[in-house]
Amino acid sequence: MTPARAAELVGRFGGVPLLVVGDVMLDRFIVGRVTRISPEAPVPIVRFESEHVRLGGAANVAHNLAALGGRVSLVGIVGDDPAAAAIRDRLAAARIDAAGLVVDRTRRTTEKARIVTERNQQVARIDYEEDADASGAVERAIVDRAASLARGAKALVVSDYLKGAITRSVVEALLSSARRASGSPAPVVVDPKIPHLDCYAGAALVTPNHHEAEAATHTRIRTDDDAREAARAFRARAQCDAVLITRGEHGMWLAD
Repeated sequence: MTPARAAELVGRFGGVPLLVVGDVMLDRFIVGRVTRISPEAPVPIVRFESEHVRLGGAANVAHNLAALGGRVSLVGIVGDDPAAAAIRDRLAAARIDAAGLVVDRTRRTTEKARIVTERNQQVARIDYEEDADASGAVERAIVDRAASLARGAKALVVSDYLKGAITRSVVEALLSSARRASGSPAPVVVDPKIPHLDCYAGAALVTPNHHEAEAATHTRIRTDDDAREAARAFRARAQCDAVLITRGEHGMWLAD
């Protein structure tokens, strides 16, 4: 793809209504300088210098789409806590519609706290999360808000991190809403997790990474031919229209 073609495609995002549904997270970074090794245990002592937070998970996907010019709505689960407030503040700053966030007071907002050095070397990570699947009133609220917001969207994005927001009922509701969209059906694009692979049947595009594609197809991907065969096998198993395998420095492989 030429730079001109890439710029043309990015330019088409301007003002397009998009819906992201998935596991909303807050990424916290505690930055410091390693001064010495602790006498209590063979671990580094990090002297605190700064701290900042960023949108993570599905919220980061929504933020990236908004940065490209899309008019983005987000559906997911948050708790009733400071992490949720921080997420809402940053979504508002990015002009992302957060009306689809469902508050579950029985769980805390997913937050990943990373301790990193000034050179961006990660020392440790602490995960605050409750990853049980949404159920009952919370699941129904996700389904209702996703179905409502999907009616006006030109594309639907499922961002699945296995943290509870994405269930079979949620995906089925999105696919049904996409089919009922006025005019041509809105494509459903899924960033998957393998345990939910059977839930994505009917999606327009599923985007596993290299390791997820290997796990789903029980193959090793070392060459372009391997990637092509894995993409075809993945598409057959997931029963989706197309598969895009991301391969890091080796690029991507699309089977459609």
